[in-house]
Amino acid sequence: MPLMEKHMPQFGETASHRNSLSRAETLEHAMSEALDKLVVKSVIYTSGEIDPTQFPNLSPSDLAGKRLLMGDDPRLVPMPEKPTLLDFFKYRFAPATHLLQSAQLALKAGHNEKVVLACLLHDIAFIGFIRSEHGYWGAQLLEPYVDEEIAWAIRAHQVLRFFPDESVGYAYPEAYVQFFGEDFRPEPYVEAAYRKMRDHKYYMTARLITLNDVYSFDPAAVVDMEAFTDIIGRNFKQPEEGLGFDDSPSAHMWRTIIWPTKFL
Repeated sequence: MPLMEKHMPQFGETASHRNSLSRAETLEHAMSEALDKLVVKSVIYTSGEIDPTQFPNLSPSDLAGKRLLMGDDPRLVPMPEKPTLLDFFKYRFAPATHLLQSAQLALKAGHNEKVVLACLLHDIAFIGFIRSEHGYWGAQLLEPYVDEEIAWAIRAHQVLRFFPDESVGYAYPEAYVQFFGEDFRPEPYVEAAYRKMRDHKYYMTARLITLNDVYSFDPAAVVDMEAFTDIIGRNFKQPEEGLGFDDSPSAHMWRTIIWPTKFL
């Protein structure tokens, strides 16, 4: 019998839980945002730019004397010419409180550096790029630069958080019961992914992310990024050209984070 049976229906049942994964993503995003302060400030456009967050009317009369944004967004701090992972944390992900706390918990628990780095990066996609399916997006973003175990674990944590594992003391989060109801169950594709992930050689690395994830929302905790610089240096393959400019399979994703409101 599945370990989640206390709170959730059995595999194979159908129920009215459409868009449940999206709701879970929304909850986790809101919990993380509650710790962070909005770092993007609005500006009054004084040099003729059209607000890049609004899709413009492209008629000649509306565009007269204005430009479409094709470079740095003036509301964001410009990135260095050859940005590093630490630069992204400083200028695009900051303060990233939840990630820092998660990694700190893993470090204090004595987990190896791959686990610590996986915890530090596990929600990197929705903090800097996109919320939905953030485990999969995060893994793609990071695959060229980290060990395959780290990327796989980040991809898998998105699925595993829905499924308890009593052997390591991971229970189905009570917050999910409160927010989604006791009859909530992930979509069939999530259950199918779980079956495969449960027997994978890197399963425990991903499971350790979940163990250091749901308990890492402490507004009183203060963690300095400096604590992880050596771990990043040993376990993250920083390209000489800078993230976004090294022609990797995910370079375009890093460029999108650099210029998130670029028109084309």
